[in-house]
Amino acid sequence: MSKIWVVGIGPGAYELMTVKAAEVLKNCDVIIGYTVYVDLVKEHFAGKEFLTTPMKKEVDRCVMAFEEAKKGKKVAMICSGDAGVYGMAGLMYEVGVNYPEVELEIVSGVTAATGGASVLGAPLIHDFCLISLSDLLTPWEKIEARLLHASEADFVICLYNPSSKKRHDYLQKACDLMLRYKSGDTVCGLVSQIGREGEQGRILTLRELRDTQTDMFTTVFVGNSQTRNLNGKMVTPRGYRNV
Repeated sequence: MSKIWVVGIGPGAYELMTVKAAEVLKNCDVIIGYTVYVDLVKEHFAGKEFLTTPMKKEVDRCVMAFEEAKKGKKVAMICSGDAGVYGMAGLMYEVGVNYPEVELEIVSGVTAATGGASVLGAPLIHDFCLISLSDLLTPWEKIEARLLHASEADFVICLYNPSSKKRHDYLQKACDLMLRYKSGDTVCGLVSQIGREGEQGRILTLRELRDTQTDMFTTVFVGNSQTRNLNGKMVTPRGYRNV
């Protein structure tokens, strides 16, 4: 049976890729992915065949992977972060219904939430949720409802895709929604270019976050009511006694 490995390559730096992910890419024949992600790994896996598609061509990319596997090639479909967190794993299974002769194996990776959390300190020690602010595939009304309910439940909230040129005010809109249930003094954090050159982290309040410009290469962390700024680090206590 032919096989495709769906590989999470982590946030960017080769050092943050799992050993298993690196081994799979070393042993495959073809590496397929979104252009930006292929550029991140190309220098480390010389001699491989690289195939890419641009954004919004995800289905075409999946079909390409299955067609290459049918030729008897060892194929790796790569995604940034973890393939199962806003990655290609789900779509590969959906498209794979049409290719029952091809087996899939998912290789997990470090997602932006955990990669960025380590830069800021320890913001995700207690219950948290991930919400993408991109309304390309999810209606804004549903995103709004998720933001409101997660804020009311006092989750730490990690925001992916906070802003883009077309969505320049989405983070501000999200902050206004969260401020209905969270204090303006809630400790928040931003990490840009996680695991890549130019990585930067910053801690600020939710009130300050509302008026901050970000981009698609930034991950946003909004604390819960217990989250603290401890010596410049964002920390959410688990609740251990005698501390």
